[in-house]
Amino acid sequence: MHRLRSLRQGLRHQRPSPRPRLIPPPQPRGSAMTQTMFEPRSPSLAETLMAIPGAGDPFDRLLFAHLLAAGAADSRPLSDALGLLPTALRTLVDRFFPGAGLIIPETPPGPDAPEEPDLRALLLAGRAHGTPEEEWLATILARRSLLPNHLWQDLGLRSRSDLSTLLTRHFTPLARRNTKNMKWKKFFYRELCQQDGILVCKSPLCDACSDYSACFGPEG
Repeated sequence: MHRLRSLRQGLRHQRPSPRPRLIPPPQPRGSAMTQTMFEPRSPSLAETLMAIPGAGDPFDRLLFAHLLAAGAADSRPLSDALGLLPTALRTLVDRFFPGAGLIIPETPPGPDAPEEPDLRALLLAGRAHGTPEEEWLATILARRSLLPNHLWQDLGLRSRSDLSTLLTRHFTPLARRNTKNMKWKKFFYRELCQQDGILVCKSPLCDACSDYSACFGPEG
């Protein structure tokens, strides 16, 4: 992953950065999707948030409860951990968990990493609905992609399949391009490298590549 990042950054001085529905229907509260999809890494906070009556789709409420819980468990301020401006965080919390009492820092998130704007642009170019929720998710996904663990872990989700459900639901065109079930973080960076015209793969055929297990292996 560091090799992909350094290759992309090395080409920035050579060329300008690139320019940047069939989805599951909303599930009723208590449905199998909302009951089984997530297992909180910070159970007390996620469960507390879900106990608060709020607006929005039940799937998204559960999703953001766990993303907020993961951000709150980070050593950084919540805005920095999730990459969201304080105004966006307040809007998110007020919409889904009004009166939750979360401490929203007044300071903006830390500066973007070099690849963060491109990750956001990649996600937003493939969003399904054009909603504010997808803008928040693109920002959170880009920021948490910078962390060292599997992306689903750093988002506070139960498994890779939870992340796949999120992406298929909210970033359908992008998710459909991952036809071989590549690890999502690897897939994002491969997409960015292809936009920049960088060839990083050892083989033109994934099945014949010596790095196959690194890109497609289990994310336990």
